[in-house]
Amino acid sequence: MPNKLKILNDPIYGFIQIPNSLVFDIMEDPYFQRLRRIAQMGLSSLVYPGAIHTRFHHALGCIYLMQKAVRVLRFKQIDISEEEENALYITILLHDIGHGPFSHALEHSLVNGVSHEEISLQFMHKLNKKFDGKLSLAIEIFEGKYPRKFLCQLISSQLDIDRLDYLKRDSFYTGVTEGNISSDRLIVMMDVTNDELVIEQKGIYSVEKFLIARRLMYWQVYLHKTSLVAENMLVNVLKRAKELAENCVDLFASNAFAYFLYNKIDKDNFNENTLEMFSKLDDYDILLSIKEWVHHEDKVLSTLSKMIVERKLLKVEMQSERFSEAYVAKKMQKFQEKLQLTESEISYFVFTHEIKNQAYTSEKPIFIINKKGKLNDIAKASDQLNLQALTKPVIKHIICYPK
Repeated sequence: MPNKLKILNDPIYGFIQIPNSLVFDIMEDPYFQRLRRIAQMGLSSLVYPGAIHTRFHHALGCIYLMQKAVRVLRFKQIDISEEEENALYITILLHDIGHGPFSHALEHSLVNGVSHEEISLQFMHKLNKKFDGKLSLAIEIFEGKYPRKFLCQLISSQLDIDRLDYLKRDSFYTGVTEGNISSDRLIVMMDVTNDELVIEQKGIYSVEKFLIARRLMYWQVYLHKTSLVAENMLVNVLKRAKELAENCVDLFASNAFAYFLYNKIDKDNFNENTLEMFSKLDDYDILLSIKEWVHHEDKVLSTLSKMIVERKLLKVEMQSERFSEAYVAKKMQKFQEKLQLTESEISYFVFTHEIKNQAYTSEKPIFIINKKGKLNDIAKASDQLNLQALTKPVIKHIICYPK
């Protein structure tokens, strides 16, 4: 029998121990191994060259932090059964398994109206059949249906294990130190009151730093204007490819990619066969096609593909107010004449986009528990005036056009 109690070396946390043979077997499954070929941060590596880590890295980091959270809560006399513990490990391991190529960039481009969470759930049900129902409790926690609320909050909340890893990991790989949170300290400060995940009073400053770090990472990394324009161009390449495919134009693509290009896939027809095809699709399929499309006879497809491959991206302007229709029309007319494109074709090169950043919402608050056992929303418990400001969504607008 092979040794399944492996120890993996992570550049952030050091040695990560695989907790049991079931978790190891799930990790060995092709569905999970696919995450090695899905970039965690889409095309952010065009801005931050080190940001080439994958969803696989992130899932490993999450399972390490979840092990630490279980140990801390048990030390504080919170009852977590062995079955619940294993379910937490499986849920956090698989929470991102439904991500498509380049993570969020193509989320609604390949499949209409089906989120990565819904696809993750389908993968989990498929794996549950493979592993004779051993993922049933994990699925219940993932869906937020398990009666013990704090277990669901460890998977999905404003201070969940997912966020504690991706902020620290993305900060590490981009080199943006503002996002380097103390995930260890935040986990040690966790407790449970009335089935609610809470943070002890002395951990308040760590939560403040976490929320501020999240805001800074969004503006500096996730919503960096060059990353935004690259991802929008990637979406436009796929949009053009699907438009050509609808008109029966021959396009170079792998079997899995061709399936999504030449078929309209939505919530109604996303079946087991579609899931299998999706499981064979990753960043490599998209990149290989884009490299080939550089030489395609369609001017829009080849130009956009070449711009991405050579990193000759569109120019981008960002501001708080919406760009006027007259300004957008002027840019469109200018570049339509310059590039000799039709009215429908120019929309691939000149377009606007709205972005929103809200670091914290009080709808599902992070609770701070004081020494008397009273719970307070972090936004009210904190003496940081900035935190009240973080509850308001900040909306900005961008316009992209050729240089």
